[in-house]
Order: sequence, then structure tokens, then C-alpha cells
Amino acid sequence: MNYNQSKDSGAFKPHDENAAQPLYREISVVLCEPGKLAKAATIEASLESYQKTVGGYIEVYYPFEEEPVCIVCNEEGKINGLPLNRAVYADPDRGEMLDIIAGKFFVCDCSGENFGSLSPEQLRRYTEMFKYPERFFRMDNEIRAVPFLPEKDRER
Repeated sequence: MNYNQSKDSGAFKPHDENAAQPLYREISVVLCEPGKLAKAATIEASLESYQKTVGGYIEVYYPFEEEPVCIVCNEEGKINGLPLNRAVYADPDRGEMLDIIAGKFFVCDCSGENFGSLSPEQLRRYTEMFKYPERFFRMDNEIRAVPFLPEKDRER
């Protein structure tokens, strides 16, 4: 049996190894906000936290066939007119555009029953993949995206 210090009393109390894990923990994700560089972030692993992060009901998008990683975004982002954020492409070399995510979103592990942390390699890869915010425009009956460096991140 393990013993953990109680936060309330300062005394030690027995810990049951078979007890359920705490309801709240944190996960490491790549966070993408419109007009900002993508960044690694830590968020609380709860539905309320996910909804707060994306600003509404969540929708899970699985564009990455090579590994169990997903995009968690606002389900009504486009309908509610949230700012367009990043395009998702069929391949990392910016091939065919599959979709455009509106509003804030995060990338996380989806290999288990619950969302999980990305590995350090995945954090690096997806931060680089979504690094720059994009501006969107229509040309030749297609929507195109152009990455840009936000003003505050440019060297002066």
C-alpha cells in the first residue's frame, strides 16, 4: 500500500492502487489560434476545458491517417463566423486542401478512450506543420491559403 500526504490535513493517508485516477489531469497539445503562431500548450483534460479552449461545443476531426492524432475544434466555428485559422492538407507538403478550420483548435493524441498528450516528437511535428497562421482568398474558383508571420513576431 502507498501513502500519500493529504492536502487538507497535512497527515498521511493510505492510497488504494485500485482507486480510479483523478478526474482532472493535463495533456500536452499543439494549440492554434487565428493570427498567431502555433505553440505547444498544456490544457486540463476535461470536456469543460476542451470547450473553453475552442470556444464552444467540440468537434473531432481525423485528417491524419498515419497516426492516431486528431484536431479538436469548435463544432460551429464556420456557422458562427469565427475567423478562419488554418487549412488542413492531404499531405504535409501542402497538397490538396481538405478543409479550413475556423476558430481556435488543438491537436492531441486520440489513441485511447480519452484525448491524450502528444509525444515530444509529435509536439514538434504538429507545431511545425501548423506553425504559421494563414490568410485565405479565392482565385481561379479555388480557395487558397498564404501563411504569414504575425506582426508582433517579426523582427524589427
